[in-house]
Amino acid sequence: MPVTMEIQGAVARITLDRPEALNALNLDSLRVLRACLVEVRDRREIRTAIITGGGNRAFCVGADLKSTRESSASYAESLFLENEAAADAGLYIRLMDLSDLDLRKPLIAAVNGHCLGGGLELALQCSLRIASSNASFGLPEAVVGSIPAVSGLHRLLRAVPSAHAMQMALTGQRIDALHASVIGLVSEVVDSQEQLVERSFELAERIACAAPLAIQALQSLSTQTAHLSDRDAQRLTELYWGVLRDTEDRLEGRAAFSEKRSPQYQGR
Repeated sequence: MPVTMEIQGAVARITLDRPEALNALNLDSLRVLRACLVEVRDRREIRTAIITGGGNRAFCVGADLKSTRESSASYAESLFLENEAAADAGLYIRLMDLSDLDLRKPLIAAVNGHCLGGGLELALQCSLRIASSNASFGLPEAVVGSIPAVSGLHRLLRAVPSAHAMQMALTGQRIDALHASVIGLVSEVVDSQEQLVERSFELAERIACAAPLAIQALQSLSTQTAHLSDRDAQRLTELYWGVLRDTEDRLEGRAAFSEKRSPQYQGR
């Protein structure tokens, strides 16, 4: 399988498993990845997921150019097709954009090795990004006559200061893990791949221990308020707060705090 998923408790670990191709994404791997994410979304017992790359050379280097070079239809023909048909007709970038999946559970990108092009665009769609010390990041599309096609520049501009984002996009140059940490592209850097696996699970399990509905509310707010004014963001935040106010989990959280014990959340 080009993508595998294993579940440990409330955490799913999704591995892009084409190390011989530096985990480049072809249509098969994109479809399996999306199917895994739909399963994460729909199974209540799964509360968060880690995405990482197989092998030790790459997280993902983007689209597999060998299998996505040619299109069977013009862009005009592909534009108005639904996602699957458009991908078959050459508009494969539709499957790399995860926004249509309506994911409300946090994804953690555990970046080992190269994270380039569409690979970085995938990582930018995750809530958290941590990296091993051998990681590198880049958007090299302009160097080969294209642009990041999955809102890469838009998401990078939201993730890091604009001067850093534009330098990466305009020059196509890669940055290492330390530089990525300094500019805020990743939140943590660990020394080895083994530590990356361990730390990603620590973060995932900590998220999984929190109240599931609150986590989903935070995940939704993180995407839904990004373009809003402060006033409109506050109104939406108040709505989510009100939705959560009388849930069993919020009552359990307050009781556990008062009784100095760990809460037992049920997602209700």
